[in-house]
Amino acid sequence: MIAGVDYYADIDHVKRVLLEGLESEERVLAEPKPTVGLLEMADSSLNFAVRPWVKPEDYLPLSIALQEAMKKRLDAEGINIPFPQRDVLLFAEPSTSSVLSN
Repeated sequence: MIAGVDYYADIDHVKRVLLEGLESEERVLAEPKPTVGLLEMADSSLNFAVRPWVKPEDYLPLSIALQEAMKKRLDAEGINIPFPQRDVLLFAEPSTSSVLSN
């Protein structure tokens, strides 16, 4: 799974929050240990890879549950999840009539 947070977030804090969330879920296997780490510095977010080990039959239900749990934990810790933003600048072009009259 990927968890994207804003660039102002403290990396160590985010990792700790995500790992604690994985450790609190009984369907996540203790061994091998889950992995949480900064995957990429994307356009709008720091993206963390969240890699728990689970039994095959738990994969889909746990994946859905963890997405919701991660969002709630990040919100509770004041860690923002950004959304892509674009700035659009509009420039007025001179009209052809004003160019011809000069």
